[in-house]
Amino acid sequence: MNAVVTLLCALLLALAGSADAAKTGLVYDPDYLLHDPGMGHPERPARLEAIIAHLKSRGLLDALRLIKPAPADEQWLRQVHTDKYLKHLAQSMKKAPIYLDADTGLSADSYRVAKLATGGVLTAVDLVMDGAIDNAFVAARPPGHHALPDRAMGFCLINHIAVATRYVQTKYRLKRVLIVDWDVHHGNGTQDIFYDDPTVFYFSVHQWPYYPGTGDAADTGAGDGDGTTLNVPLPAGAGDAEMIDAFRHKLVPAMDAFRPEFVFISAGFDAHRDDPLAGLDVTASGYRELTRIVLEIAVRFSQGRIVSLLEGGYNLPALGRSVEAHLRELAGMHIDASR
Repeated sequence: MNAVVTLLCALLLALAGSADAAKTGLVYDPDYLLHDPGMGHPERPARLEAIIAHLKSRGLLDALRLIKPAPADEQWLRQVHTDKYLKHLAQSMKKAPIYLDADTGLSADSYRVAKLATGGVLTAVDLVMDGAIDNAFVAARPPGHHALPDRAMGFCLINHIAVATRYVQTKYRLKRVLIVDWDVHHGNGTQDIFYDDPTVFYFSVHQWPYYPGTGDAADTGAGDGDGTTLNVPLPAGAGDAEMIDAFRHKLVPAMDAFRPEFVFISAGFDAHRDDPLAGLDVTASGYRELTRIVLEIAVRFSQGRIVSLLEGGYNLPALGRSVEAHLRELAGMHIDASR
């Protein structure tokens, strides 16, 4: 009899656990493919096509809540970007195709798509804050973390996560926001925007020295924001062990003091060992572990609230596997992505 009772209790606990399983959103819109930075450009529409095709082939799309974004209202963009710059972007569409700098090309739809990408992050924030989902990954482009308040840079037009940070602080009155950036390139735009702001903690692990040349370990913030920027530059060849060590032994202790109320991830996957634009040695399994650590922080301090956004990642098979690993960990699913 005791064995039967034990078995029944175990079954009830298992059922309760499944009922409490994480609800993870995937934000995507086919219009994200319309941004065209030019022939041969690495930040190409095929990146998103590869992600969606891979997730479908792995049977993951049915396990996620698919979310259609709404465009961001320019009032929110102005929380981060200057009015002059936004007008310049709108005017540039009339001249497209055009390059704003050596790396950042525009097509006729680029500004509209960029606002839809920002809107995807804001839509995800609303759903997380409403409790409709636990967390979300925004599969959007163009990326955003290099965009400065007054200019485009490094494939980026609008700094989506910076806008979303001001959005969650303004609309939901949250006081402390953590931004984790594991793109192989330092997110100079995000750092610049919040460098003197003690309410936003910016943490970046990136290859060093490398584009854009920012992100020195000595850069820790300024004024009231001194101590709320934490950069961990890594040499070429560093991989999973070094990245995980930075998260476990630098980010986690810093969060004991900061105690974030919401977490954003600038989820670039170009530190993968197969990526053509960089020289780090991270695997899909490594991204899984980084996600796990950030999720632990969010569960501890932020009621599990995480929204991540695609930044870099240019080897299509590696990108698909890495996003799969990231999503499986966010959703609490068994991980079996290959390296």
